[in-house]
Amino acid sequence: MMKKPNKENQEKTPIVDPPDPLQELQQVLKTTLDSGRGEAVAKRHERSYRTARQNLDDLCDPGSFLEYGQLAVAAQRQRRSLDDLRRQTPADGILTGLATINSTWFGKSVSETAVIVNDYTVLAGTQGHYHHQKLDRILQLAEKQNLPIVMYTEGGGGRPGDTDVITRIAGLDVPSFALWAGLKGKVPRSAVNNGFCFAGNAALFGCADVRIATRISWIGMAGPAMIEGGGLGSFKPTEIGPAEMQFKIGVVDLLADDEAHATRLARQVLSVFQGAVPDYDHAQQSAILSILPADRRYTYPVRSVIETLADSASWMELGGGFGQSIITGFMRLEGQPVGLIANDCRILGGAIDAQGALAASRFLRLCNRHGIPLVSLCDTPGFMVGPASEEQAAVHHMSDLFVAGAQLDVPLVTIFLRKAYGLGAMAMAGGSFDRPVYAASWPTGEFGAMGLEGAVQLGFRKELEAETDPSRKVALFNSLLATLYEKGKAIEAATHLEIDAVIDPAQTRQTIVRALEKHSKLP
Repeated sequence: MMKKPNKENQEKTPIVDPPDPLQELQQVLKTTLDSGRGEAVAKRHERSYRTARQNLDDLCDPGSFLEYGQLAVAAQRQRRSLDDLRRQTPADGILTGLATINSTWFGKSVSETAVIVNDYTVLAGTQGHYHHQKLDRILQLAEKQNLPIVMYTEGGGGRPGDTDVITRIAGLDVPSFALWAGLKGKVPRSAVNNGFCFAGNAALFGCADVRIATRISWIGMAGPAMIEGGGLGSFKPTEIGPAEMQFKIGVVDLLADDEAHATRLARQVLSVFQGAVPDYDHAQQSAILSILPADRRYTYPVRSVIETLADSASWMELGGGFGQSIITGFMRLEGQPVGLIANDCRILGGAIDAQGALAASRFLRLCNRHGIPLVSLCDTPGFMVGPASEEQAAVHHMSDLFVAGAQLDVPLVTIFLRKAYGLGAMAMAGGSFDRPVYAASWPTGEFGAMGLEGAVQLGFRKELEAETDPSRKVALFNSLLATLYEKGKAIEAATHLEIDAVIDPAQTRQTIVRALEKHSKLP
């Protein structure tokens, strides 16, 4: 028989109103925002760094970010309270979502971008269980919707302290790295780093198509703890992979002054893959005539040629610290994005060394994968030769430049500024002078199977050895050199149809634009 409730006890029990769901949500959301994380934000600013959300806001168009997984926390409930996890591990250390970037130029549909920002204020930006789930989710969405990706990679790599994960041993079955790497060639991927980037974070950085780092970055495949644990010595984090070093060896493509600069570069890189812009300006093309010196033996700043040809303020050089004999980068011509490679005659006389070939072949493939037409400015005596060159795997890297050229589907226009000798010149033209959709030379162009001086020494060795008088030998050498130069002049090459045209340097921009218009699939 049921007992009746005691009326006296009922009156003494306080009535507690249920929590307001909306208020509870707002309180929890605040723990994920800078406004609710004063101490973490202050520590970040003490180092003159920005927070993850500050970088996010600066990168994305205002109000366009749609966040995924904002309420995630670290998988550590067995060792920490939920309240503590919400306060200390918001979003599990990674912000992921979709946003528009550069929509004022390209419109909303073209500007949609997947955005990933690792948050170093959360467990040193380490990669935990839910962190990986969020990363995987956004990568899958990017692939499904064919969206470019910008990722900020600062962080310390894998996290060993996620005690809630009890169904894994090593955790090596996470798909994040394969998903990210597998997007190569499918969507453009840019990585941005500031501060420490070690282990798994560095692997993500290194897989990107374009890699941007601030000067206060340290990037390495292992951090101090892993290095010391492997018995390899004790090092400070700032002794591992400094950005300046990584820039010189080709790991970093663009070196930024700070996070604000890096973010501007990320937006600029992304714009290349987003298409044409309607408004542009350019320099007076007559200025190009004064850049080349009258004496063919003197060097000149080829970047001045590039900047004159390009739409104003559109030239962006990639990898300027590595493979310096070949310059690579993006520019615009009449608003259209174009990739460019050029020999720098101030480095090794313009000879293509192994590092230059490696940088160029990587860049050609990047442009080809994403449908960006190419321009080549050739002024090279050929490939760099000698025992020291061979020690840099010259045969492999220089041959690969031919492979990259042979696989081009995008149109290539080659302009010969001055020297065009041997295999190196062929490689600058996609592997053969008949590979470009248009191959034209300035009147200063000179062509041959090898450099003129070497050709004289090799081809006329007996005649030179037979002349014993030193002054006559010099005169003979110069005479033979002049003869070969006349035979290899641009007008002669065009007469024999080895190139398509000889043009006024001031008409170079117009010539490239016309050639690309007639051969490009771009509208």
